[in-house]
Amino acid sequence: MPVVTFDYNDFISLLGHKISKDELIKRLPMIGADLDKVEDDEISIEFFPDRPDLASVEGIARASRAFFGFETGLKKYEIKKSDIIINVDSSVKKVRPFVVTALVKNVKMTDELIASLMELQEKLHGGIGRNRKKVAIGVHNYEPVIPPFTYKAVDPDSIEFVPLNKVESMTLTEILEKHEKGVDYAHILKGFDKHPLIVDKNNNVLSYPPIINGSLTEVTPFTTDLFIDVTGTDKKAINYVINIVTTSLAERGGQIYSTTVADGGKSFISPNLTADKRKLSTDYVNNILGTKQNAKDIALCLKKMGYNAQTKNSEIDVEIPAWRADILHDVDLAEDVAVGFGFDKFEVEFPKALTFGKTLPSHNLYRGLKNILIGLGFNEVTTFTISNEQDEFTKMGLKISDRVQIENPIGEEYSCLRVSLIPSLLKILNENRHHPLPQQIFELGIIVNKIFKNQYNLAFIKIDAKANFTECKSLVDAIMRDSGNKINIKSNDHPAFVKGRCASIVFKNKEIGIFGEIHPKTISNFQLEYPIIAFEAVADMLYQ
Repeated sequence: MPVVTFDYNDFISLLGHKISKDELIKRLPMIGADLDKVEDDEISIEFFPDRPDLASVEGIARASRAFFGFETGLKKYEIKKSDIIINVDSSVKKVRPFVVTALVKNVKMTDELIASLMELQEKLHGGIGRNRKKVAIGVHNYEPVIPPFTYKAVDPDSIEFVPLNKVESMTLTEILEKHEKGVDYAHILKGFDKHPLIVDKNNNVLSYPPIINGSLTEVTPFTTDLFIDVTGTDKKAINYVINIVTTSLAERGGQIYSTTVADGGKSFISPNLTADKRKLSTDYVNNILGTKQNAKDIALCLKKMGYNAQTKNSEIDVEIPAWRADILHDVDLAEDVAVGFGFDKFEVEFPKALTFGKTLPSHNLYRGLKNILIGLGFNEVTTFTISNEQDEFTKMGLKISDRVQIENPIGEEYSCLRVSLIPSLLKILNENRHHPLPQQIFELGIIVNKIFKNQYNLAFIKIDAKANFTECKSLVDAIMRDSGNKINIKSNDHPAFVKGRCASIVFKNKEIGIFGEIHPKTISNFQLEYPIIAFEAVADMLYQ
Protein backbone atom coordinates (compact mmCIF):
# COMPACT_ATOMS: atom_id res chain seq x y z
CA MET A 1 0.00 0.00 0.00
CA PRO A 2 1.23 3.56 -0.69
CA VAL A 3 3.15 5.20 2.14
CA VAL A 4 3.12 9.00 2.37
CA THR A 5 5.98 10.59 4.31
CA PHE A 6 5.74 14.21 5.46
CA ASP A 7 7.14 16.68 7.95
CA TYR A 8 4.92 17.47 10.93
CA ASN A 9 5.54 21.22 10.72
CA ASP A 10 4.79 21.27 6.98
CA PHE A 11 1.56 19.38 7.66
CA ILE A 12 0.49 21.86 10.35
CA SER A 13 1.10 24.79 8.00
CA LEU A 14 -1.10 23.11 5.38
CA LEU A 15 -3.75 22.17 7.95
CA GLY A 16 -4.02 25.78 9.11
CA HIS A 17 -4.93 24.67 12.63
CA LYS A 18 -2.88 23.61 15.62
CA ILE A 19 -2.83 20.02 16.79
CA SER A 20 -0.06 18.36 18.78
CA LYS A 21 2.09 15.70 17.15
CA ASP A 22 0.96 13.09 19.66
CA GLU A 23 -2.69 13.91 19.04
CA LEU A 24 -2.14 13.82 15.28
CA ILE A 25 -0.46 10.42 15.45
CA LYS A 26 -3.34 9.15 17.57
CA ARG A 27 -6.21 10.49 15.45
CA LEU A 28 -4.92 10.34 11.87
CA PRO A 29 -5.19 6.54 11.53
CA MET A 30 -8.93 6.84 12.26
CA ILE A 31 -9.41 8.31 8.76
CA GLY A 32 -8.54 4.88 7.38
CA ALA A 33 -4.78 4.57 7.52
CA ASP A 34 -1.98 2.78 9.35
CA LEU A 35 0.88 4.55 11.05
CA ASP A 36 4.06 3.28 9.38
CA LYS A 37 6.75 5.03 11.41
CA VAL A 38 7.64 8.26 13.22
CA GLU A 39 11.20 9.60 13.25
CA ASP A 40 11.49 12.96 15.00
CA ASP A 41 9.17 15.29 13.00
CA GLU A 42 8.97 12.93 10.01
CA ILE A 43 5.72 10.93 9.91
CA SER A 44 4.95 8.07 7.51
CA ILE A 45 1.33 7.04 6.97
CA GLU A 46 0.14 4.04 4.94
CA PHE A 47 -3.14 4.53 3.07
CA PHE A 48 -5.28 2.10 1.13
CA PRO A 49 -4.63 2.37 -2.64
CA ASP A 50 -8.32 3.10 -3.32
CA ARG A 51 -7.78 6.65 -2.00
CA PRO A 52 -5.41 8.30 -4.54
CA ASP A 53 -6.54 11.71 -3.23
CA LEU A 54 -4.63 10.88 -0.02
CA ALA A 55 -1.38 10.13 -1.86
CA SER A 56 0.11 13.49 -0.84
CA VAL A 57 0.48 15.53 2.33
CA GLU A 58 -1.79 18.17 0.78
CA GLY A 59 -4.59 15.64 0.32
CA ILE A 60 -4.14 14.32 3.85
CA ALA A 61 -4.28 17.87 5.25
CA ARG A 62 -7.52 18.57 3.35
CA ALA A 63 -9.13 15.35 4.62
CA SER A 64 -7.88 15.99 8.17
CA ARG A 65 -9.39 19.49 8.22
CA ALA A 66 -12.84 18.00 7.72
CA PHE A 67 -12.32 14.86 9.84
CA PHE A 68 -10.98 16.79 12.84
CA GLY A 69 -13.95 19.18 12.62
CA PHE A 70 -11.99 22.30 11.64
CA GLU A 71 -13.66 22.76 8.21
CA THR A 72 -16.35 20.17 7.51
CA GLY A 73 -18.09 19.70 4.20
CA LEU A 74 -16.92 19.95 0.61
CA LYS A 75 -13.79 22.03 0.04
CA LYS A 76 -14.33 24.68 -2.66
CA TYR A 77 -11.52 25.83 -4.95
CA GLU A 78 -11.69 28.96 -7.07
CA ILE A 79 -11.01 28.33 -10.74
CA LYS A 80 -10.22 31.33 -12.92
CA LYS A 81 -10.68 31.28 -16.67
CA SER A 82 -7.74 31.36 -19.09
CA ASP A 83 -7.62 31.63 -22.88
CA ILE A 84 -5.44 28.49 -23.19
CA ILE A 85 -6.65 25.97 -25.76
CA ILE A 86 -5.28 22.52 -26.52
CA ASN A 87 -6.41 21.06 -29.84
CA VAL A 88 -6.70 17.27 -30.05
CA ASP A 89 -5.78 15.97 -33.50
CA SER A 90 -7.60 12.90 -34.81
CA SER A 91 -4.25 11.21 -35.49
CA VAL A 92 -3.76 10.50 -31.77
CA LYS A 93 -7.07 8.67 -31.26
CA LYS A 94 -5.69 5.21 -32.03
CA VAL A 95 -2.65 5.65 -29.81
CA ARG A 96 -3.56 7.53 -26.62
CA PRO A 97 -6.93 9.17 -27.19
CA PHE A 98 -7.59 11.39 -24.17
CA VAL A 99 -5.99 14.51 -22.70
CA VAL A 100 -6.88 17.13 -20.10
CA THR A 101 -4.85 20.17 -19.08
CA ALA A 102 -4.71 22.92 -16.48
CA LEU A 103 -2.66 25.96 -15.48
CA VAL A 104 -1.72 26.68 -11.87
CA LYS A 105 -0.21 30.12 -11.21
CA ASN A 106 1.59 31.73 -8.27
CA VAL A 107 3.17 28.49 -7.09
CA LYS A 108 6.00 28.82 -4.57
CA MET A 109 8.47 26.05 -5.41
CA THR A 110 9.58 25.11 -1.91
CA ASP A 111 11.54 21.97 -1.14
CA GLU A 112 8.44 20.51 0.52
CA LEU A 113 6.26 21.17 -2.54
CA ILE A 114 8.79 19.70 -4.98
CA ALA A 115 9.22 16.54 -2.89
CA SER A 116 5.47 16.15 -2.43
CA LEU A 117 4.68 16.75 -6.12
CA MET A 118 7.26 14.19 -7.26
CA GLU A 119 5.96 11.63 -4.76
CA LEU A 120 2.36 12.29 -5.79
CA GLN A 121 3.20 11.81 -9.49
CA GLU A 122 4.97 8.55 -8.75
CA LYS A 123 2.07 7.17 -6.73
CA LEU A 124 -0.58 8.24 -9.26
CA HIS A 125 1.46 6.75 -12.10
CA GLY A 126 1.82 3.46 -10.26
CA GLY A 127 -1.74 3.21 -8.92
CA ILE A 128 -4.55 4.74 -10.94
CA GLY A 129 -2.14 5.16 -13.90
CA ARG A 130 -1.21 1.46 -14.13
CA ASN A 131 2.50 2.30 -14.50
CA ARG A 132 1.70 5.12 -16.99
CA LYS A 133 -0.17 2.84 -19.41
CA LYS A 134 -3.59 4.11 -18.34
CA VAL A 135 -2.62 7.62 -17.16
CA ALA A 136 0.54 9.72 -17.44
CA ILE A 137 1.17 13.18 -15.96
CA GLY A 138 3.31 15.98 -17.35
CA VAL A 139 4.21 19.02 -15.21
CA HIS A 140 5.78 21.95 -17.10
CA ASN A 141 7.18 25.43 -16.62
CA TYR A 142 4.60 27.49 -18.52
CA GLU A 143 6.80 30.53 -19.18
CA PRO A 144 8.79 29.31 -22.27
CA VAL A 145 5.78 28.11 -24.32
CA ILE A 146 2.98 29.82 -26.21
CA PRO A 147 -0.57 28.46 -26.62
CA PRO A 148 -2.58 27.16 -28.37
CA PHE A 149 -1.19 23.69 -27.81
CA THR A 150 -1.72 20.65 -30.03
CA TYR A 151 -1.97 17.01 -29.00
CA LYS A 152 -1.19 14.86 -32.00
CA ALA A 153 0.46 11.62 -33.18
CA VAL A 154 3.61 11.79 -35.30
CA ASP A 155 6.09 9.49 -37.02
CA PRO A 156 8.69 8.69 -34.31
CA ASP A 157 11.55 9.46 -36.71
CA SER A 158 10.12 12.73 -38.03
CA ILE A 159 10.55 14.96 -34.96
CA GLU A 160 13.40 15.48 -32.53
CA PHE A 161 13.76 17.50 -29.34
CA VAL A 162 15.90 17.67 -26.20
CA PRO A 163 14.29 15.43 -23.58
CA LEU A 164 14.43 16.09 -19.85
CA ASN A 165 17.82 15.37 -18.23
CA LYS A 166 19.63 15.39 -21.60
CA VAL A 167 21.52 18.05 -23.55
CA GLU A 168 21.43 16.59 -27.05
CA SER A 169 18.45 16.53 -29.40
CA MET A 170 16.94 13.06 -30.00
CA THR A 171 14.21 11.60 -32.19
CA LEU A 172 11.34 9.78 -30.50
CA THR A 173 12.81 6.45 -31.63
CA GLU A 174 16.19 7.37 -30.13
CA ILE A 175 14.52 8.35 -26.86
CA LEU A 176 12.90 4.91 -26.61
CA GLU A 177 16.25 3.24 -27.28
CA LYS A 178 18.67 5.44 -25.31
CA HIS A 179 16.86 7.52 -22.67
CA GLU A 180 16.37 5.87 -19.28
CA LYS A 181 12.65 6.65 -19.21
CA GLY A 182 12.31 5.66 -22.85
CA VAL A 183 13.76 2.23 -22.17
CA ASP A 184 11.51 1.80 -19.11
CA TYR A 185 8.25 2.73 -20.84
CA ALA A 186 8.84 1.89 -24.52
CA HIS A 187 6.57 -1.16 -24.18
CA ILE A 188 3.52 1.10 -23.80
CA LEU A 189 3.93 2.38 -27.38
CA LYS A 190 5.03 -0.94 -28.85
CA GLY A 191 3.14 -1.74 -32.05
CA PHE A 192 2.11 1.85 -32.86
CA ASP A 193 3.54 3.43 -36.00
CA LYS A 194 2.78 6.93 -34.67
CA HIS A 195 3.51 8.31 -31.22
CA PRO A 196 1.73 11.02 -29.15
CA LEU A 197 3.21 14.48 -28.75
CA ILE A 198 2.17 17.81 -27.20
CA VAL A 199 3.55 20.92 -28.91
CA ASP A 200 2.92 24.66 -28.57
CA LYS A 201 2.08 27.28 -31.21
CA ASN A 202 5.70 27.32 -32.48
CA ASN A 203 5.99 23.51 -32.54
CA ASN A 204 8.10 23.45 -29.38
CA VAL A 205 7.73 20.06 -27.70
CA LEU A 206 6.28 20.10 -24.19
CA SER A 207 5.71 16.40 -23.73
CA TYR A 208 6.16 12.99 -25.32
CA PRO A 209 3.54 11.13 -23.29
CA PRO A 210 3.74 8.75 -21.54
CA ILE A 211 7.54 8.74 -21.83
CA ILE A 212 9.24 12.07 -21.03
CA ASN A 213 8.85 15.87 -21.01
CA GLY A 214 10.95 18.23 -23.07
CA SER A 215 13.84 20.04 -21.36
CA LEU A 216 12.39 23.35 -22.59
CA THR A 217 9.64 23.22 -19.95
CA GLU A 218 11.76 21.85 -17.12
CA VAL A 219 10.49 22.98 -13.73
CA THR A 220 13.08 24.89 -11.68
CA PRO A 221 13.07 26.38 -8.16
CA PHE A 222 12.20 29.72 -9.81
CA THR A 223 9.12 28.43 -11.66
CA THR A 224 5.87 30.10 -10.58
CA ASP A 225 3.37 29.00 -13.23
CA LEU A 226 2.82 25.29 -13.88
CA PHE A 227 1.12 23.87 -16.96
CA ILE A 228 -0.14 20.34 -16.38
CA ASP A 229 -1.14 17.75 -18.96
CA VAL A 230 -2.65 14.36 -18.20
CA THR A 231 -2.99 11.86 -21.06
CA GLY A 232 -4.33 8.35 -21.08
CA THR A 233 -6.69 5.69 -22.30
CA ASP A 234 -9.44 6.22 -19.70
CA LYS A 235 -11.40 9.47 -19.69
CA LYS A 236 -12.61 9.23 -16.10
CA ALA A 237 -9.17 8.32 -14.77
CA ILE A 238 -7.38 11.30 -16.36
CA ASN A 239 -10.02 13.69 -15.00
CA TYR A 240 -9.62 12.32 -11.47
CA VAL A 241 -5.84 12.63 -11.73
CA ILE A 242 -5.79 16.25 -12.93
CA ASN A 243 -8.28 17.15 -10.20
CA ILE A 244 -6.04 15.55 -7.56
CA VAL A 245 -2.87 17.25 -8.84
CA THR A 246 -4.34 20.75 -9.30
CA THR A 247 -6.14 20.80 -5.96
CA SER A 248 -2.96 19.62 -4.22
CA LEU A 249 -1.13 22.61 -5.72
CA ALA A 250 -4.02 24.87 -4.70
CA GLU A 251 -3.58 23.65 -1.12
CA ARG A 252 -0.08 25.15 -1.37
CA GLY A 253 -1.47 28.52 -2.44
CA GLY A 254 -1.50 28.05 -6.20
CA GLN A 255 -4.29 29.58 -8.29
CA ILE A 256 -6.05 27.16 -10.65
CA TYR A 257 -6.86 28.37 -14.18
CA SER A 258 -9.09 26.42 -16.51
CA THR A 259 -8.16 25.48 -20.07
CA THR A 260 -10.24 24.48 -23.08
CA VAL A 261 -9.77 21.07 -24.69
CA ALA A 262 -10.97 21.16 -28.31
CA ASP A 263 -11.52 17.58 -29.40
CA GLY A 264 -12.95 17.33 -32.92
CA GLY A 265 -16.21 19.22 -33.05
CA LYS A 266 -16.59 19.27 -29.28
CA SER A 267 -14.83 21.22 -26.56
CA PHE A 268 -14.87 21.11 -22.77
CA ILE A 269 -13.33 22.93 -19.84
CA SER A 270 -10.53 21.34 -17.82
CA PRO A 271 -10.17 20.86 -14.90
CA ASN A 272 -13.79 20.31 -13.93
CA LEU A 273 -14.28 20.29 -10.15
CA THR A 274 -18.07 20.02 -10.27
CA ALA A 275 -19.24 17.68 -7.53
CA ASP A 276 -21.07 14.50 -8.44
CA LYS A 277 -24.51 14.22 -6.80
CA ARG A 278 -26.13 11.14 -5.35
CA LYS A 279 -29.04 10.26 -3.04
CA LEU A 280 -28.32 8.03 -0.07
CA SER A 281 -30.95 6.15 1.92
CA THR A 282 -30.82 6.20 5.72
CA ASP A 283 -32.20 2.65 5.88
CA TYR A 284 -29.53 1.44 3.47
CA VAL A 285 -26.71 2.87 5.59
CA ASN A 286 -28.11 1.49 8.83
CA ASN A 287 -28.63 -1.95 7.31
CA ILE A 288 -25.04 -2.01 6.07
CA LEU A 289 -23.50 -0.73 9.30
CA GLY A 290 -25.90 -2.19 11.84
CA THR A 291 -26.50 1.26 13.35
CA LYS A 292 -29.62 3.29 14.17
CA GLN A 293 -28.58 6.72 12.94
CA ASN A 294 -31.04 9.28 11.64
CA ALA A 295 -30.51 11.30 8.45
CA LYS A 296 -28.91 14.24 10.29
CA ASP A 297 -26.40 11.97 12.03
CA ILE A 298 -25.42 10.36 8.72
CA ALA A 299 -25.10 13.78 7.05
CA LEU A 300 -22.77 14.90 9.84
CA CYS A 301 -20.60 11.82 9.34
CA LEU A 302 -20.40 12.54 5.61
CA LYS A 303 -19.42 16.16 6.22
CA LYS A 304 -16.58 14.94 8.41
CA MET A 305 -15.38 12.97 5.37
CA GLY A 306 -15.37 16.02 3.10
CA TYR A 307 -18.79 15.70 1.45
CA ASN A 308 -21.65 18.18 1.31
CA ALA A 309 -24.77 16.50 2.67
CA GLN A 310 -28.36 17.80 2.95
CA THR A 311 -31.20 15.82 4.51
CA LYS A 312 -34.62 15.28 2.95
CA ASN A 313 -36.75 13.18 5.27
CA SER A 314 -35.00 9.78 5.33
CA GLU A 315 -32.76 10.55 2.34
CA ILE A 316 -29.52 12.46 2.12
CA ASP A 317 -28.46 14.47 -0.94
CA VAL A 318 -24.70 13.96 -1.16
CA GLU A 319 -22.22 16.03 -3.14
CA ILE A 320 -19.11 13.96 -3.88
CA PRO A 321 -15.75 15.73 -4.35
CA ALA A 322 -14.39 15.64 -7.90
CA TRP A 323 -11.12 14.14 -6.64
CA ARG A 324 -12.74 11.10 -4.97
CA ALA A 325 -12.01 8.39 -7.55
CA ASP A 326 -13.05 5.62 -5.15
CA ILE A 327 -16.79 6.36 -4.91
CA LEU A 328 -18.38 3.85 -7.28
CA HIS A 329 -21.42 2.67 -5.31
CA ASP A 330 -23.60 3.62 -2.35
CA VAL A 331 -21.67 1.10 -0.25
CA ASP A 332 -18.58 3.31 -0.63
CA LEU A 333 -20.52 6.18 0.92
CA ALA A 334 -21.72 3.87 3.70
CA GLU A 335 -18.09 2.97 4.38
CA ASP A 336 -17.22 6.66 4.76
CA VAL A 337 -20.19 7.10 7.09
CA ALA A 338 -18.62 4.36 9.25
CA VAL A 339 -15.28 6.19 9.24
CA GLY A 340 -16.95 9.49 10.08
CA PHE A 341 -19.01 7.83 12.81
CA GLY A 342 -15.83 6.36 14.32
CA PHE A 343 -14.85 2.71 14.34
CA ASP A 344 -14.13 3.03 18.03
CA LYS A 345 -17.83 3.81 18.65
CA PHE A 346 -19.18 0.56 17.21
CA GLU A 347 -20.36 -1.69 20.00
CA VAL A 348 -18.75 -5.10 20.33
CA GLU A 349 -21.24 -7.93 20.64
CA PHE A 350 -20.47 -11.48 21.64
CA PRO A 351 -22.23 -14.30 19.73
CA LYS A 352 -25.70 -15.00 21.12
CA ALA A 353 -25.30 -18.74 20.53
CA LEU A 354 -22.25 -20.97 20.78
CA THR A 355 -21.63 -23.20 17.78
CA PHE A 356 -18.81 -25.53 16.89
CA GLY A 357 -17.44 -25.46 13.37
CA LYS A 358 -15.59 -28.12 11.46
CA THR A 359 -13.73 -28.26 8.19
CA LEU A 360 -15.45 -29.28 4.99
CA PRO A 361 -14.76 -32.80 3.68
CA SER A 362 -13.05 -31.32 0.63
CA HIS A 363 -10.64 -29.34 2.80
CA ASN A 364 -9.75 -32.46 4.76
CA LEU A 365 -8.95 -34.09 1.43
CA TYR A 366 -6.83 -31.11 0.31
CA ARG A 367 -4.82 -31.20 3.52
CA GLY A 368 -4.32 -34.95 3.12
CA LEU A 369 -3.18 -34.59 -0.51
CA LYS A 370 -0.69 -31.90 0.44
CA ASN A 371 0.76 -34.11 3.19
CA ILE A 372 1.14 -36.98 0.71
CA LEU A 373 3.07 -34.82 -1.77
CA ILE A 374 5.28 -33.41 0.98
CA GLY A 375 5.95 -36.98 2.15
CA LEU A 376 7.04 -37.87 -1.40
CA GLY A 377 9.65 -35.10 -1.26
CA PHE A 378 7.83 -32.33 -3.13
CA ASN A 379 7.87 -28.66 -2.13
CA GLU A 380 4.57 -26.76 -2.19
CA VAL A 381 4.31 -23.54 -4.21
CA THR A 382 1.52 -21.02 -4.76
CA THR A 383 1.27 -19.26 -8.11
CA PHE A 384 -0.94 -16.59 -9.68
CA THR A 385 -4.38 -17.55 -10.98
CA ILE A 386 -3.97 -14.84 -13.64
CA SER A 387 -1.94 -15.95 -16.63
CA ASN A 388 -1.81 -15.42 -20.40
CA GLU A 389 -2.67 -17.25 -23.61
CA GLN A 390 1.00 -17.81 -24.52
CA ASP A 391 1.74 -19.82 -21.39
CA GLU A 392 -1.61 -21.58 -21.10
CA PHE A 393 -2.00 -22.60 -24.74
CA THR A 394 0.74 -21.72 -27.25
CA LYS A 395 3.74 -22.93 -25.24
CA MET A 396 1.81 -26.11 -24.35
CA GLY A 397 1.19 -26.85 -28.04
CA LEU A 398 -2.55 -26.18 -27.75
CA LYS A 399 -4.85 -24.01 -29.82
CA ILE A 400 -6.21 -21.01 -27.95
CA SER A 401 -9.70 -22.00 -26.79
CA ASP A 402 -12.28 -21.08 -24.17
CA ARG A 403 -10.86 -19.04 -21.30
CA VAL A 404 -11.85 -16.12 -19.08
CA GLN A 405 -10.17 -13.00 -20.44
CA ILE A 406 -9.22 -9.92 -18.41
CA GLU A 407 -11.01 -6.86 -19.79
CA ASN A 408 -8.34 -4.30 -18.84
CA PRO A 409 -5.12 -6.28 -18.30
CA ILE A 410 -2.11 -4.58 -16.72
CA GLY A 411 0.09 -6.18 -19.37
CA GLU A 412 0.43 -9.09 -21.78
CA GLU A 413 1.56 -11.35 -18.93
CA TYR A 414 -1.84 -11.08 -17.21
CA SER A 415 -4.51 -11.37 -19.89
CA CYS A 416 -6.63 -14.36 -18.81
CA LEU A 417 -7.36 -16.75 -15.95
CA ARG A 418 -5.39 -19.98 -16.01
CA VAL A 419 -6.91 -23.22 -17.30
CA SER A 420 -4.19 -25.51 -15.93
CA LEU A 421 -1.59 -25.62 -13.15
CA ILE A 422 1.24 -27.19 -15.17
CA PRO A 423 2.20 -23.96 -17.07
CA SER A 424 2.45 -22.13 -13.74
CA LEU A 425 4.75 -24.82 -12.34
CA LEU A 426 6.90 -24.76 -15.49
CA LYS A 427 7.34 -21.01 -15.01
CA ILE A 428 8.52 -21.65 -11.43
CA LEU A 429 11.14 -24.07 -12.78
CA ASN A 430 12.18 -21.41 -15.29
CA GLU A 431 12.73 -18.92 -12.47
CA ASN A 432 14.88 -21.46 -10.61
CA ARG A 433 17.12 -22.62 -13.44
CA HIS A 434 20.20 -21.63 -11.47
CA HIS A 435 19.41 -24.06 -8.63
CA PRO A 436 20.74 -27.66 -8.65
CA LEU A 437 18.66 -30.66 -9.79
CA PRO A 438 16.48 -32.49 -9.07
CA GLN A 439 13.69 -29.98 -8.43
CA GLN A 440 10.20 -31.21 -7.58
CA ILE A 441 7.27 -28.94 -6.72
CA PHE A 442 3.50 -29.20 -6.42
CA GLU A 443 0.48 -26.94 -6.13
CA LEU A 444 -3.11 -27.42 -5.07
CA GLY A 445 -4.87 -24.41 -6.55
CA ILE A 446 -7.78 -22.98 -8.48
CA ILE A 447 -8.13 -23.04 -12.24
CA VAL A 448 -11.13 -22.09 -14.38
CA ASN A 449 -12.55 -25.07 -16.26
CA LYS A 450 -14.28 -25.27 -19.65
CA ILE A 451 -17.66 -24.31 -18.21
CA PHE A 452 -16.08 -21.24 -16.58
CA LYS A 453 -16.30 -22.47 -13.01
CA ASN A 454 -13.60 -22.41 -10.35
CA GLN A 455 -12.07 -25.84 -9.86
CA TYR A 456 -9.41 -27.12 -7.47
CA ASN A 457 -6.67 -29.05 -9.26
CA LEU A 458 -3.64 -30.88 -7.89
CA ALA A 459 -0.44 -30.89 -9.93
CA PHE A 460 3.18 -31.84 -9.48
CA ILE A 461 6.23 -31.47 -11.68
CA LYS A 462 9.78 -32.81 -11.45
CA ILE A 463 12.86 -31.87 -13.47
CA ASP A 464 15.83 -34.21 -13.42
CA ALA A 465 18.28 -35.74 -15.88
CA LYS A 466 16.78 -39.21 -15.16
CA ALA A 467 13.06 -38.25 -14.94
CA ASN A 468 10.88 -40.67 -16.93
CA PHE A 469 7.36 -42.02 -17.37
CA THR A 470 7.91 -45.00 -15.07
CA GLU A 471 8.88 -42.76 -12.16
CA CYS A 472 5.87 -40.48 -12.86
CA LYS A 473 3.46 -43.43 -12.82
CA SER A 474 4.90 -44.71 -9.55
CA LEU A 475 4.39 -41.27 -7.97
CA VAL A 476 0.78 -41.10 -9.21
CA ASP A 477 0.15 -44.64 -7.86
CA ALA A 478 1.54 -43.58 -4.48
CA ILE A 479 -0.73 -40.52 -4.32
CA MET A 480 -3.84 -42.54 -5.16
CA ARG A 481 -2.92 -45.40 -2.82
CA ASP A 482 -2.25 -43.12 0.14
CA SER A 483 -5.46 -41.14 -0.50
CA GLY A 484 -7.48 -44.37 -0.67
CA ASN A 485 -8.52 -44.06 -4.31
CA LYS A 486 -8.37 -46.66 -7.07
CA ILE A 487 -7.82 -45.41 -10.59
CA ASN A 488 -7.45 -46.68 -14.09
CA ILE A 489 -5.18 -45.24 -16.72
CA LYS A 490 -5.41 -45.11 -20.48
CA SER A 491 -3.10 -43.76 -23.15
CA ASN A 492 -3.41 -40.10 -24.08
CA ASP A 493 -2.04 -38.00 -26.93
CA HIS A 494 -1.49 -34.51 -25.52
CA PRO A 495 0.74 -32.12 -27.51
CA ALA A 496 2.54 -30.93 -24.35
CA PHE A 497 3.66 -34.52 -23.55
CA VAL A 498 5.84 -37.06 -25.36
CA LYS A 499 3.72 -39.32 -27.56
CA GLY A 500 3.49 -42.81 -26.07
CA ARG A 501 4.62 -41.55 -22.66
CA CYS A 502 1.42 -39.81 -21.60
CA ALA A 503 -1.64 -41.23 -19.87
CA SER A 504 -5.06 -40.11 -18.67
CA ILE A 505 -6.31 -40.80 -15.15
CA VAL A 506 -9.78 -42.38 -15.00
CA PHE A 507 -11.63 -42.35 -11.68
CA LYS A 508 -15.18 -43.68 -11.31
CA ASN A 509 -15.51 -43.78 -15.11
CA LYS A 510 -14.53 -40.11 -15.43
CA GLU A 511 -11.34 -38.76 -16.93
CA ILE A 512 -9.98 -36.49 -14.20
CA GLY A 513 -6.32 -35.91 -15.03
CA ILE A 514 -3.18 -36.49 -17.04
CA PHE A 515 0.47 -37.40 -16.38
CA GLY A 516 3.64 -38.30 -18.25
CA GLU A 517 6.86 -36.95 -19.76
CA ILE A 518 6.79 -33.34 -20.98
CA HIS A 519 7.62 -32.95 -24.69
CA PRO A 520 11.08 -31.48 -25.49
CA LYS A 521 9.42 -28.69 -27.49
CA THR A 522 7.34 -27.68 -24.45
CA ILE A 523 10.47 -27.82 -22.28
CA SER A 524 12.25 -25.56 -24.76
CA ASN A 525 9.28 -23.16 -24.90
CA PHE A 526 9.69 -22.54 -21.16
CA GLN A 527 13.48 -22.14 -21.62
CA LEU A 528 14.32 -25.32 -19.72
CA GLU A 529 16.85 -27.98 -20.69
CA TYR A 530 16.32 -31.23 -18.75
CA PRO A 531 13.67 -34.00 -18.81
CA ILE A 532 10.47 -33.16 -16.94
CA ILE A 533 7.61 -35.31 -15.67
CA ALA A 534 4.25 -33.78 -14.73
CA PHE A 535 0.87 -34.71 -13.30
CA GLU A 536 -2.40 -32.79 -12.95
CA ALA A 537 -5.84 -33.93 -11.80
CA VAL A 538 -9.11 -32.53 -10.54
CA ALA A 539 -8.74 -32.67 -6.75
CA ASP A 540 -12.47 -32.20 -6.11
CA MET A 541 -13.28 -35.48 -7.95
CA LEU A 542 -11.25 -37.58 -5.54
CA TYR A 543 -13.71 -37.38 -2.65
CA GLN A 544 -16.98 -37.81 -4.55
